[in-house]
Amino acid sequence: MRLTLRNRLLLWLLLPLVLLALVGSWVEYLWADEAASRADQRLARLLTPLADSVLEVTQPGESSSLVLILAPPVEEFLRQGAGFTGFSVWDLNGRVRLGDEWIKTTVPRTTEPEFHSIEYNQTLYRVALQRGRTAAGEFVVAVADGSDPSQQWGRQVIWRVLLPHLVLIACAAWAIHLGVRIALRPLVELTEAVERRSPRDLQPIDEDRSPHEVRPLVQSLNHLFALVDAQAQAQRRFIADAAHQLRTPLAGLQSQVEAWALAPQAMPAPASEALPDARVSIGIEQITKLRDAARRTSKLAHQLLALSRVEQPDLLGGSSAPGVDLKTLCEQTLEDHLDAAMAKGIDLGLEANPVQVRGHDWLLRELLANLVDNAIKYSRAHGSVTIRCCLEQIDGLDVPVLEVEDDGPGITAQERLRLVERFYRGESAAACAVEGSGLGLSIADEIARLHGAVLVFDNNEGKSGLRVSVRFART
Repeated sequence: MRLTLRNRLLLWLLLPLVLLALVGSWVEYLWADEAASRADQRLARLLTPLADSVLEVTQPGESSSLVLILAPPVEEFLRQGAGFTGFSVWDLNGRVRLGDEWIKTTVPRTTEPEFHSIEYNQTLYRVALQRGRTAAGEFVVAVADGSDPSQQWGRQVIWRVLLPHLVLIACAAWAIHLGVRIALRPLVELTEAVERRSPRDLQPIDEDRSPHEVRPLVQSLNHLFALVDAQAQAQRRFIADAAHQLRTPLAGLQSQVEAWALAPQAMPAPASEALPDARVSIGIEQITKLRDAARRTSKLAHQLLALSRVEQPDLLGGSSAPGVDLKTLCEQTLEDHLDAAMAKGIDLGLEANPVQVRGHDWLLRELLANLVDNAIKYSRAHGSVTIRCCLEQIDGLDVPVLEVEDDGPGITAQERLRLVERFYRGESAAACAVEGSGLGLSIADEIARLHGAVLVFDNNEGKSGLRVSVRFART
C-alpha cells in the first residue's frame, strides 16, 4: 500500500515479463538438452560402423598393421562436417592407433557408449566413444562433432539466453516506465492543479480534461467542493447579513450616546407616575464607557461586513480598476483619520509620490484605513504616524509600495508570524491598553493577497515603532 501508483504498475507489468523470461530460459534449456540427446544418439549410431571399418592387415614378412576402410555412414559424417568432425581408434593402453590424436579420454571399463565434451582449437566437441570388438581385436573407437550448435548451449547459456532476456527486460522496463509516465500525466496534472488551488477556490474541476478512469474521483471531489462552497457561502451570508442588520441600530445607538456624552444633563427623563419629577443622573464616566463600547461594536460590525465582502469568490475574477492612484488614496485616508490623530496629539504626516496600481479602489481604501487606524491606536501620545507611497527599486524593477509607520512599542519577531491571524491581539495591545477586535490586520492581509501584494512587518531602524509595508506586484 506504500508503493506509488506508478511503481505498482511497473511492478505488475515487469513481474510477468520476468516470469516469461524464466519460463523461456527453461524451455530453451529443455530444447537444447533434447537436441543434445538427439545429437548424442546420432554419434552413438556411428560407433558400430566405425568399429566395423577397423581391419588388420598382415603382409608376408612383416608384422600385422591396422587399416581403416570407412563405412559409408562414417565417411558421409566426416565429409559433411569437414573441419569440425573427427575420429580416433586407440587400444586398451590408451595409445591412438588411427585417427586424430586429440580425441582421447580414459579407457572405458564397460562396453556401453560414453559421451564426453572436449575443447580443441577453441571449439567444444561432443565425443561419443565405445569399447568393443573389431576385426582387428578389442579397441576403443570414438567420433567427435563440433558442428552442432546445440552442443555449445551449456557454455553459451549466458550469452544466448540469459543476456538477451535481461536486455529485453531492461528495454521493456524503460518502455513501460515511459508509457506509464505518459499515461499518468493527466492524473499528475490533475494533482498539481488541485495543489495549486487557493483554499477559497472551490470551482468544480473540468471532468472532460480528466481520464475516464478517474472521473468518478473528480465527480466526488466536485461534489465535495460544492458542499464546502455552499457551507462557506452560507457562513459568509450570515456574517454579512448580521453585520448589515446591526449597522443601523448600532449607528442610532452610537449617535444617541455621542449626544449624551456631549451634554449628559440634556438626557430626557423617563415618564413615571410614581416618580414624576425623577431625573436619571448618569455620570460622565459611565456615558463615556457606553460611548466607547458603542463605537467598538459599530466598528466590529463594519469589519465583519468588510471581511465578508473580501472573501467573496467573485472578487477574484471580477474586473478591477486599471489605475488606482495611491497618492489620492493616501490623501483621503489622512483626511478621514485626522481628527483621531489630533485627539491624541499625533503628528499624522504624508510622504506620497504619484503611484498607480491595478485593483479595487474601495478595498485598497479599507486596507490603508485599517493600517492607519492601528498605527494611531498603538502610537504614543504626541507621537507621529507617517503614510507613504512610492516606487522602490528591487532587482532593477519598480515595485509600488504603500507604507504606514508609527512610533509605538513595535512587535517581536515571534508576534510577526501571528499578526494576520483573525482575532489575535498581541502583547503590545495589552501593554498599551488598546481595545480592538483583532480583525484589522487580517482584513488588510486578505485584501493585499487579493491584489497579488505582500504585507511586510518591520520594526523601525534605530527607533521604536512599527513599519507596515504593502508591496505590490512588480511593474
